[in-house]
Amino acid sequence: MYGDEKGAPGFDAGHPGDHGGHAFFTSGGPGPGGWQHMGGQGSSQSFSFSFSGPDGSRSFSGHGGGPGSFGFDVDDIFSGFFGGGMKNQFGRFGRSSRSQYQSGSSSQSQSRSSPKSIRTINSEIFKKEIADQGMTWLLLFYTPLLQGKQYFESIMDEVASLLPGAIKIGSINCETDLSLCKELTARPGRAPRLFVYSYKGSEKGSLEEYKGDLVAKNVKSFCQDHLPRFSKRLSLKQFDLSSSNVDKHPRVMLLSTKKDTPVIWRVLSGLYHKRFTFYDVEVHDVSDPVVKKLAVNELPAIIGWLSNGEKHILKSGISVKDLTSAIKDLSSMLDNFEKKNKKVASSQSTEKQTDSKEGQLPLLTASNLDALCGDKAPVCIIGAFRSPKARDKLESLLSKVSQKSLSRRKYVASGSRDSVSYALLDATKQQSFLGALDKSGFKSMDNLLVAYKPRKGKFATFTGDMSIEEVENFVSAVLNGDVQFTKTRQKPVLK
Repeated sequence: MYGDEKGAPGFDAGHPGDHGGHAFFTSGGPGPGGWQHMGGQGSSQSFSFSFSGPDGSRSFSGHGGGPGSFGFDVDDIFSGFFGGGMKNQFGRFGRSSRSQYQSGSSSQSQSRSSPKSIRTINSEIFKKEIADQGMTWLLLFYTPLLQGKQYFESIMDEVASLLPGAIKIGSINCETDLSLCKELTARPGRAPRLFVYSYKGSEKGSLEEYKGDLVAKNVKSFCQDHLPRFSKRLSLKQFDLSSSNVDKHPRVMLLSTKKDTPVIWRVLSGLYHKRFTFYDVEVHDVSDPVVKKLAVNELPAIIGWLSNGEKHILKSGISVKDLTSAIKDLSSMLDNFEKKNKKVASSQSTEKQTDSKEGQLPLLTASNLDALCGDKAPVCIIGAFRSPKARDKLESLLSKVSQKSLSRRKYVASGSRDSVSYALLDATKQQSFLGALDKSGFKSMDNLLVAYKPRKGKFATFTGDMSIEEVENFVSAVLNGDVQFTKTRQKPVLK
């Protein structure tokens, strides 16, 4: 069916009536998947595959050769997700290989269409859906005149069924897409060529050619070896568990008993490598002190950190039915966590924009208290409000006063000794801050001004007429030392 090998790695066109005979595929050859030459004219023989032997194995035989078998050890696809066995017995070779194959004249060959799972790839699809998209593809490069395409496709379809959801398969016609094949340096010679779009070496994908025997199990192993490796393998001792260790992307970490990064986690790290930072660690028991610190009580588990450092237990005690459903379920989990992270990031961005707008004053928070009213600021003028109307009024007044040339310059983060800072305080949310100054917490006031000296732990308040003149006079008096300051009850803090 595929012509005479003639000792070359490719396939030559065979002629059913020539004196050189035919090449055929048999288990009786020098090794698995070997080609053997049959006799001369009149000695052509046929062989057939049998996919359900008495012991459950798949075997094939040829006239003149002894019976052989080739079994697929499907148990090594993945032994569970992160531990525990998983067995999956196949009763037949695959959708594309159900019919028997026969060698001999071309009239004996049956023309069959490509399996539906094999995608027809052109230049546009390659650039949009394959190049650097994080998914591993098994790709066949061929031209219509070459023999053997159907057999390649049957192997590809079987491999896709062995790694469902982990790889996709496609074929590229180098006659109609010659420029793409040239660009990828993957033009076929005397036979189709099989490549994996791999992420083994770096974040950028590259084509790696498969040159081994056309056996589904071997091709599957080759594909699995070239799955993405974007998850950083480490030990818990190497990982900074501090919530202050923020990252541009949300972080996810897998805790499992597996010695190597599981297939499913590698697939997910490829699909989400531009959106998440992946880690995985090997742990032996939940009694590990570091595991306890992470509040994980069942393995395997996935922990996530939002971009602001907030930790979440995303899933624990994970059980998996199969590869496809596991990838689907965990992808849904990551999508939801990403949505939550976007909300947090949006809130942080809005707060930063509000703080940085020209003419507007920053709102005191736990994260910026030290920068605005820390020990480096000699004096901090704080406008405390309890209603939106009071906030708008204080913000307008203090913005104007802060721009005027008083006896001291406006405080900046790098600051100088003769500078002053201005900020707003939401008294309804930060009552404890005002309570640290005075026992009453100024609860009866809708708005007030507080002059606070962080280094000395003293403060002074203004509750008079909130006009531009009065506020400016108060600030000037504070800076000139004409206002009496009182010791705080305790150091003010923010929630």
